[in-house]
Amino acid sequence: MKFRKIDTIIIVALIVISTLFLYKADYISSFLPSDNQTPSYTGNNATTTLPLEKLLTPPNSLIPAYRRDVSAADEGVHFSELRISREWWYFNAVFNDSLSQLKDWSIAISFNHMARGDLLGTNKPDLLVVSVLGNQSETYGGMTNKEHYLGILKEGTLIAGSPGVKVEFEDSWAEGSYPSWHVNAEDSDIDTAHNIVMDLDYNARSLPVWVLGSRAFDKSDSEVANYVLLGCEVSGTVSIDGQTYTVKGTGSHEHSWTPNAITRLAIGGWDWFSLTLDNGWNIYTTNYLPSPQAVSGALSKLDPFGTLLITTDRGETITELKDVNLKITQTDEKVAPLVKLPSALSVTADPSVNPLYLISQSLLYGTKTTLNGDLEITHATSKIWKFPTYMGMKIGYCTIDGTISWSDDEGNHEVPIHGIGVSWNMRALL
Repeated sequence: MKFRKIDTIIIVALIVISTLFLYKADYISSFLPSDNQTPSYTGNNATTTLPLEKLLTPPNSLIPAYRRDVSAADEGVHFSELRISREWWYFNAVFNDSLSQLKDWSIAISFNHMARGDLLGTNKPDLLVVSVLGNQSETYGGMTNKEHYLGILKEGTLIAGSPGVKVEFEDSWAEGSYPSWHVNAEDSDIDTAHNIVMDLDYNARSLPVWVLGSRAFDKSDSEVANYVLLGCEVSGTVSIDGQTYTVKGTGSHEHSWTPNAITRLAIGGWDWFSLTLDNGWNIYTTNYLPSPQAVSGALSKLDPFGTLLITTDRGETITELKDVNLKITQTDEKVAPLVKLPSALSVTADPSVNPLYLISQSLLYGTKTTLNGDLEITHATSKIWKFPTYMGMKIGYCTIDGTISWSDDEGNHEVPIHGIGVSWNMRALL
């Protein structure tokens, strides 16, 4: 039987298509070494394949697509609108890459347009944070607040534009749009004892997550909004007193804005953590405290606005917990009588504590995950505004030790966690 050229082409095409079909159906892969197996080795004339321990990960939350969609308009300025009184752009990182010259150091950079009532008695609500914290208690930088103006004659110290991130504060600036941003931060007169310059690239590895203001069609038009990108790849240089270090690690980028209606009389404090774990996972958590701080700061309660996000793959998938309890276990710097900044907290996210949270956690988020841990702020840069402001802010180097537990079809699981990260705590008297 004589084959024509066209017959040969058809036969080869059918073999290729059949092979692809069997591979997609996972038939062929069942005969190949899986991710749960080590390569084979030969010993005593026998070939043995040893299974590896399966990597356990908590169940993912079902997050609708509109909560993971950020436009260039969303990234841009909103405080130019009359109803928006404050807006913040955050950039944080832990240099956990083995090649980083500042291994396991953390940094925080933030450009903040604050409401005039946030810093009572001052006309300097534009705030810049430039903080570098080492793994052996090295502490550089801090924060400074300067003037911003009303009207059209002067723009103020902090200047921002759209679309995308376009923000500057004197010699410090950030620019870019999803998925890449460039940040240049200089401490200027923040730290009079040291000269700090950071030149960093942020590259997102996944989509953002709207934590607040996640309505489907009007995110930029929301008066209360906040989104975060977890697991960003961060690389660049950090210069301290003329010595330049090449750095690389994992970070987060966050953007939020709030209206005039939210004042210190409503929200007088918060605790915020962005953490990178030893196993490569990331945790982000926030907790808001209502005023007056003399009362609410001493209470342990579940915060309806608190959020805890866990990602095991740099933000591709998210486990979201809304039943967050951040309880202060130790304080240090005094802001005002009965008001201190925390130095250690316990964190619990357990839907079984509250039946309402148990229902919402199961129905809305689809997880049976709990987290228990201890957060310690080992050292920090901070600023206390005394009379008549009575406000304190603290950017810290923090650690977490604890466990993440969940149940699935394969049984009950518990994974120990340890990591380092950046903390931001604020307390105000009123």
